[in-house]
Amino acid sequence: MTWTLGWIGWILWFAIEEGAALARGGTPATLSGHIWKWFAIGNDPHPRALTRLRRFALLAGLAWLTAHLLTGGRF
Repeated sequence: MTWTLGWIGWILWFAIEEGAALARGGTPATLSGHIWKWFAIGNDPHPRALTRLRRFALLAGLAWLTAHLLTGGRF
């Protein structure tokens, strides 16, 4: 039960943080805005190799997480 409450708390904190970011600063203050900034998405037509590597790491991590969640942890 403790773990469940911790995850519920984390989700609620995220919702509050994201809602406050939207209310105060709009997209640049949200998680999406930060990820776009951190990974230089949408503002560099010719990214350097390190930027492409960081973007690939993000894509690979999100692909793994999606597969992991959709397969019940088998992947």
